[in-house]
Amino acid sequence: MTKRNVLIGGRFFFGLLTLVAVGTQLTVHLGMGYDFWNFFSYFTNLSNIFAALVLLISGYRVLVRKRPSELDDVTRGTATIAMAVVGLVFGALLAGEDLGSLLPWVNFVVHYLMPVVMVADWLFQPPRATLRPKHIWYWLLYPIGYLVYSLIRGAFVNWYPYWFIDPARAGGWGGVVVFAVAISVGFLLVSLAMLWLGNKLKRQVDY
Repeated sequence: MTKRNVLIGGRFFFGLLTLVAVGTQLTVHLGMGYDFWNFFSYFTNLSNIFAALVLLISGYRVLVRKRPSELDDVTRGTATIAMAVVGLVFGALLAGEDLGSLLPWVNFVVHYLMPVVMVADWLFQPPRATLRPKHIWYWLLYPIGYLVYSLIRGAFVNWYPYWFIDPARAGGWGGVVVFAVAISVGFLLVSLAMLWLGNKLKRQVDY
């Protein structure tokens, strides 16, 4: 099996697996009477769906031998960094929490497997475009936008997807700010690492 076939097959397999995992959990979520919008307010769910779509689209592009544009590479970087942070934050802040109705195999896919897959995909097939520090700002737009949305929505519906952005559980707004800054630093460090590796490593498949 060629490296090209491995890349195509891997992207399609893990992209579809992730959509099945998230779709299965959504079915369970709704079956238990939970709120539809709450489900799609979790950074994990949004990022896994984003990553799955990126894998499927980029896998198709390799299949038809269409070289990625700079926008394609930056978008894949956004998904990769988001998933890497999903894995890091889950391990640091959420691994010991009660996961409620979250199915164990879905938990494994969305919190453990996919962060590793996305980083491995980035290392195996780094971007074609040369990445620059300005691209980090693009990568940070997604998590910043998510945080703003979560805090505004939470203030209106009195529900927050994660305890560390809930003022009542994080020690007030000061606690929320501390956690937000810490996670932002994590995003920045991961972004810098992915940018450096993306420019340094050799692509395994040249379409």
